[in-house]
Amino acid sequence: MKQKITGNNSDLLLKCRCAKYPFGRSILLLNSWAFFFTNVLMLFALGAGAQRPVHFRTEKPGLYGKHWMAITGKPLSAEAGAIIFGQGGNAVDAACAMLAAGCTMWDVLSWGGETQALIYNPHTKKVIAINAMGVAPTGATPAFFKSKGYNFPPEYGPLAAVTPGTPGGLCYMLAKYGTFSLKQVLAPAMEMAAGYAMDAETSRSIERNKKRLKTWPYSKAVFITHPGQKREGPAPGEIFVQKDLLATLKKMVEAETKALAAGKSREAAIMAAYDRFYKGDIAKEFVRGAQQQGGLITMEDLANWKPVEEEPLHTNYKGIDVYKLQPWSQGPSLLECLNILENFDLKGMGYNSVQYIHTIYQAMNLAFADRDFYYGDPRFQPSVPIKGLLSKAYAKTQAARINPNYNDAHAGPGDPYPFQNEKNPFLELLKRRKRTFDSSSNQLKGPDGFVPAHDAISYSHQKRASIDDSLYMDRLWRGTTSIEAADKEGWVVSVTPSGGWIPGVIAGHTGVGMSQRMQSFVLDSLIDPFNVVAPGKRPRVTLTPTMALKNNRPYLSFAVQGGDTQEQNQLQFFLNMVTFGMSVQEATEAPNINSNQLWLSLGGTQLTDRKPRTGHILLDKSTPVTDIEALKKMGYTPSLGTRTSGPLNAIFIDNEHGSLWGGSSNNGEDYGIGW
Repeated sequence: MKQKITGNNSDLLLKCRCAKYPFGRSILLLNSWAFFFTNVLMLFALGAGAQRPVHFRTEKPGLYGKHWMAITGKPLSAEAGAIIFGQGGNAVDAACAMLAAGCTMWDVLSWGGETQALIYNPHTKKVIAINAMGVAPTGATPAFFKSKGYNFPPEYGPLAAVTPGTPGGLCYMLAKYGTFSLKQVLAPAMEMAAGYAMDAETSRSIERNKKRLKTWPYSKAVFITHPGQKREGPAPGEIFVQKDLLATLKKMVEAETKALAAGKSREAAIMAAYDRFYKGDIAKEFVRGAQQQGGLITMEDLANWKPVEEEPLHTNYKGIDVYKLQPWSQGPSLLECLNILENFDLKGMGYNSVQYIHTIYQAMNLAFADRDFYYGDPRFQPSVPIKGLLSKAYAKTQAARINPNYNDAHAGPGDPYPFQNEKNPFLELLKRRKRTFDSSSNQLKGPDGFVPAHDAISYSHQKRASIDDSLYMDRLWRGTTSIEAADKEGWVVSVTPSGGWIPGVIAGHTGVGMSQRMQSFVLDSLIDPFNVVAPGKRPRVTLTPTMALKNNRPYLSFAVQGGDTQEQNQLQFFLNMVTFGMSVQEATEAPNINSNQLWLSLGGTQLTDRKPRTGHILLDKSTPVTDIEALKKMGYTPSLGTRTSGPLNAIFIDNEHGSLWGGSSNNGEDYGIGW
């Protein structure tokens, strides 16, 4: 028996009737008259703004802890965090241990990638941001890449690499805010480098990418453990040994140990290990190996790079302060979305109703249009107009652009400059950009168009619903991971490390995979004048941890993998909790929507590969057909997905009871442990 209640809140009622919703089972037992009467009462209550919280049975249990919580992308990495917590470390120590373990496992990142974090310091009662994003090396200019026939920097190979940021970011966080030594924090990772049981997903990833891996000699030596055999990489369960990486980690610990023996402080000793990586023998071998394979990174590039501690950006949404990184990441777009959505009655629309989906989609498109044109490394000129972009008054003008009945195919960048009392210097460029890249005239290639990195099924081609599972998982997990940690003292950490993923180029005998983040730059100011590649510049990246405070106390810490979908997924997770009253585990598992009406930040070598796909939207496969048809009439091209979000990881700090609640979605291998 399936009935549809019409109105703005219809989807909420439809969710209730599903078998996995206990409330829905009660409704199905009622006779038709009672069913009708019950729905009339519910519609009256919903219309009066008296919605019940949205709850459902989750596929994974929520996590609860009194002392600490550790959540990340792989079970073994989470265990590394638990080990450090068990030894008395704080949340920063544990996060660093999880980061080191994840890099060693090649959990869509390696030691040559990048790290960015938000940390709540309970002593200062402030959120601080760690920028350990690498920079473009010497010689990385638009002219250089264009001379090689690129429209964007490449996504693979030695020319895709920015300088490694993760070793420096880990050392800085640990030295400044941790309590343990580098030796203690690296112990789990070093044991794994000496040999750990290969997990099935990484094994499959190596096998899928073995043709490319074999083109780089040092990658081939590490990953192609059975050359000439049917399976040339390590099998699931096989003990995977990384001798070169182990030697590199030992060198860093050795530098720390010598510094301590010489009377140096804990912090100075950790930074001695940092210096050995970026200025010593490790750096020399990294540069030699990178340049031997055609890379650009020099010794000067490594020596001149430093992690940066920054003031995070934030906005207040209905009494909750939400913190993000500076606009060298896409983080501020979530803040702009919240500012826009503050002008709408989302709760009154109903969870995942047609109007709710439409409003969220439109807000995201406006924020991403600004991201795509105005974001970049704020240390370089021109200066990002971030004050205007995050102005509440600007958000009102953006909200007024939203047509409640139809998708705006022309949703381009707004003009934030008047909201910081300046004149926009790019008005002519914006006009030329619109003429050149008008998204409404974009033509898709392929029968199903493009959808984000999720399991997507074209609505108009449902007979093609069977998609190879391993290919789906590769798309879903590609790009980054997330790390969440919190402790009873009040330290809270959110990290989205990435880079150097398989297929990664290993630099010489360091065992360190090089970053692939160069691809997030552009070569033409017409796309984004703030993000044109230049030596020493950080690319505008998708990587974006989030932290929220309520009543000036930690409330939520969360992050997700998924490229351009990260901010989209995190926005909906946040609204699931604060607007619809879900628990943290429910909010990580709840169906999302994804917009494709944005410029892609990763992958593709042609402009047509990255241009916005107007009106394309990924919906959960359980979306009612009537809602899909309604969205199509509003100008949308729907695709349906089994998974509509990357793996979300989150910690809710329950200040009322003095406990920690962990959530980790059912979309990947992500795993948490609490105590």
